[in-house]
Amino acid sequence: MSLTFEEARRRVDAYIGQFEEGYFPPLLLLARLTEETGEIARVLAHQHGKTPKPGEDAGDLEMELADLLFVMICLANERGLSLERGFERMMQKIETRDAQRWTRKEAGE
Repeated sequence: MSLTFEEARRRVDAYIGQFEEGYFPPLLLLARLTEETGEIARVLAHQHGKTPKPGEDAGDLEMELADLLFVMICLANERGLSLERGFERMMQKIETRDAQRWTRKEAGE
């Protein structure tokens, strides 16, 4: 399945739009972003840490990343921002700024 930024934005907006409460305010969405980031950290610590907690579920990194993406889309929608436009601007920035920063692979690698 392939999903564009705009399709994801519209799908989230349609889901949130069916509820009277609508989008959470920005600071609550920030708190949710922080919470989801912590859940990603927990999964990675369990998978790659030196001492995973015994009996703790390894978690589902794909779902945790999707949870984070959902909240990011909610925040962008609530603020009237385009993640697609922001992503393009960010990629242009790093492709220019970091063009010589890393060691390039040889052709054919």
